[in-house]
Amino acid sequence: MEHQDLVDKNEESVHSIEKVNNTEDQDKMNEVEGVKSELVNVDESKDLQSETSSIQEVQGSNSKGSEAEIKVNTNGQEYSGDKEGANGDCEPARLELNLDKEKDDRKDMESAHTNEKVDEVLGEDHNMEPVFDGTEVPGLEGFRTTSTRKQDGDQESPRMVEKAVALKNFVKEKSAVAVSTMLRRLSGRRGEGDLGNFDDEGKDISDPSKEGESTVVAEKGGQKSAWNPLNYIKKSSDVDGENKTEQGDSVNGNPNTPIDMKGRIILYSKLGCQESKEIRLFLRAKRLRFVEINLDVYPSREKELEKFSGSTSVPKVYFNEILIGGLSELKTLKESGNLDEKIDFLIGEAPLFEAPQPPLSGEDDDSSSGAIDELAVIVRKMKESIPVKDRFHKMRRFTNCFLGSEAVDFLSEDQYLERPEAVEFGRKLASKLFFYHVLDENIFEDGNHLYRFLDDDPIVASQCHNIPKGITTVKPKPIAEIASRLRYLSYAMFEAYVFEDGRRVDYTSLHASEEFARYLRTVEELQRVEIWDMSREEKLAFFINLYNMMAIHAILVLGHASGAMERRKLFGEFKYVIGGSTYSLSAIQNGILRGNQRPPYNLKKPFGSKDRRLKVALPYPEPLIHFALVCGSRSGPALRCYSPGKIDEELTDAARNFLRSGGILIDLAAKDASANKILKWYSIDFGKSEVEVLKHVSNYLDPSNSEVLLDMLATSEFKVTYQPYEWGLNA
Repeated sequence: MEHQDLVDKNEESVHSIEKVNNTEDQDKMNEVEGVKSELVNVDESKDLQSETSSIQEVQGSNSKGSEAEIKVNTNGQEYSGDKEGANGDCEPARLELNLDKEKDDRKDMESAHTNEKVDEVLGEDHNMEPVFDGTEVPGLEGFRTTSTRKQDGDQESPRMVEKAVALKNFVKEKSAVAVSTMLRRLSGRRGEGDLGNFDDEGKDISDPSKEGESTVVAEKGGQKSAWNPLNYIKKSSDVDGENKTEQGDSVNGNPNTPIDMKGRIILYSKLGCQESKEIRLFLRAKRLRFVEINLDVYPSREKELEKFSGSTSVPKVYFNEILIGGLSELKTLKESGNLDEKIDFLIGEAPLFEAPQPPLSGEDDDSSSGAIDELAVIVRKMKESIPVKDRFHKMRRFTNCFLGSEAVDFLSEDQYLERPEAVEFGRKLASKLFFYHVLDENIFEDGNHLYRFLDDDPIVASQCHNIPKGITTVKPKPIAEIASRLRYLSYAMFEAYVFEDGRRVDYTSLHASEEFARYLRTVEELQRVEIWDMSREEKLAFFINLYNMMAIHAILVLGHASGAMERRKLFGEFKYVIGGSTYSLSAIQNGILRGNQRPPYNLKKPFGSKDRRLKVALPYPEPLIHFALVCGSRSGPALRCYSPGKIDEELTDAARNFLRSGGILIDLAAKDASANKILKWYSIDFGKSEVEVLKHVSNYLDPSNSEVLLDMLATSEFKVTYQPYEWGLNA
């Protein structure tokens, strides 16, 4: 009987343990399933599934273990793997030990999963900024603006349903893009095309005599790339050659297929010279490539021109060492039939030493000149002296950091300062944007705080294209001076390398120009410039001009963005360092110029509440900037330069030019208004509904068209359609 009672008790113990296991396991499974249903990220779902399977495996092993630990031998004695036997009096203690062991196993398993999660997040959190890549998510417009004309309250409930569906579509769309981007990066694919011979700053690193050969591009960080952006641009233009010919555009010729000649054409000009514009058109019509020397950009060449020609008046054209003259002389040569003879001379004869030379690298360039920054010299020495390495802080890994105490030690010894004085000196260096706290928790403090030099930032090192290697020792110049020089350079390049209508760019000639090389040197000065006190007009002119030139620079480095993924890289990953912060094209457009508004079809603003760039953003959106920003697409507005003193007048003129040149078309008979998609994507900047948007743009139409549009809005039903947006390159 005693043996039978012991067996019965053992069976009850086994059932009790199994019941506890099942109860705890079911609670665990319910918790996991609840979390799993809330997650939408694919990777998290996979991690959760693996966690669930691990829990199930542990459940099975625990159940089997609990059954195996408590057994009865033929004599009715209990054992559980120990050498020591047990009788019925020790059974409760044995059960408690087994339960405690099982709980410890569960804690160990959860700890292992926690450690795995910690390993995954050990690294810096670089949140991808929101970017509009041209992909429209149906229904998501409701998150940005109320585009319906009626605002009745009974529509609120259906609109909430539409928003829920739109959010679902948005998550699905962005998840697909994220997965595609990850797979592309893992596969190492950078793009299609032949090997190129241009570095990441767009500079030619090849031998001119071997222009057609393929070379390897040296990118930042010593990486190699097979990307050849200019070859892709050329292919894009060649593909459109037939369409241009059919449209009668053959008069201008293809800027990428000039006549091959040994000689050289030099054009002396000045900014705003109308006769110089006509000479450019004349030479392009003859498919003659020329080098332009703008006396406003190269003032030292004025003496050279006077020496060669006897006067400083422009324009003047040279074929090798032979002075041709101005526009009237060119037309006279054409009418007399002698122009073809001169062109044959250029094709077969190289220029003599006496011929005018193209601009030299760094000629009349003030970007690399200036007073030595003594603070920069100290920081450069500090960077060479203190240990800069990867460190862990708050369960995260930060690359290329140094401790505040190490910096204080150096400053105390190098500058003969007491530690409190060294801390104050370190704060002065941080305020000059030489380094910053990795979490922006303070300016500079002594102790185990982590700081990083600006050029060691991983985003700066990998995505910013205006920061030289190392610390620049030239003292930063005022932003007004840099903006003025950039404006003059942009003006000169647009006149020389942008076609008359402003809608097409000769990328190849612009890329090879000394003006573009000077532009690259000038934007390097922006890394530590102070931009906080700029006025509204100064910000508008500076950032619009910078955006347009930055887009050209990005196209020359990355190539034409033909698809959504390429556009995301163009708009979101090509950046400049300005005033110690990084700015992409999307950040400039949506963060600065639109007053920190969400990009189309995005739920996130560019700048968070603690973002330093928020201090630079305009207080409210400027709707007319959409008629001035040029991203390199054919449906975009015309390229032009903007100045702070006339910014509102120039933006108004740009809006009129864009809208009257096909930006909006009105068909009175069909009661239809066909608008550029810019007015759809950024409708919230113009009004709360389509009616308000159209009323806004009517102010910039011809008076007759404006009156027709307003009458349609007031008296009749009409529909609004949007023109397909052409993302093709404006070349």
